[in-house]
Amino acid sequence: MAQKRLKKQLLKKKLFTKNRLVILNEDTFEEVFSLKLTLMNVFVFATIGAILIIFVTTFIIAFTPLREYIPGYTSTKLKKDATELALKSDSLEFAIKKNEAYLESIKKVLNGDLQYAKVNKDSILAISVDTLPDLQLTATEAELKLRKEVAEEDKELKKAKESKKSK
Repeated sequence: MAQKRLKKQLLKKKLFTKNRLVILNEDTFEEVFSLKLTLMNVFVFATIGAILIIFVTTFIIAFTPLREYIPGYTSTKLKKDATELALKSDSLEFAIKKNEAYLESIKKVLNGDLQYAKVNKDSILAISVDTLPDLQLTATEAELKLRKEVAEEDKELKKAKESKKSK
């Protein structure tokens, strides 16, 4: 205990002992600059400087176009254009489907399969609204086997936890 206290006192003494940093002119030995420092001051100054450099670098990279040169970052213009094009392609796809449904009904009228009185663009468009197909989602044998294995592992973990709690 006494040794720890002595080590702490020695460390404290080293950290706070004042030292002088002197810059001399080599030819004349004239003192150009002098500064009184402690080891703690140097450590604090270096830490604050490093944090400041990291902060400024992060700020420059995050809020300037430099971030586009980092792998994984895309330009904001590219993201905006991709979003706009996706929306346009969806709306064009929907318009094409509506027009195809209208043309099919006109073909039926021209072939005589349907009466003209029943063909109305609004009614055809209302009928051709996209609905998602009913998907038959069934698990494969591998999925069922995996589910059973996971359920068994969960049961074993629960039993182990309960046995630990009871002890």
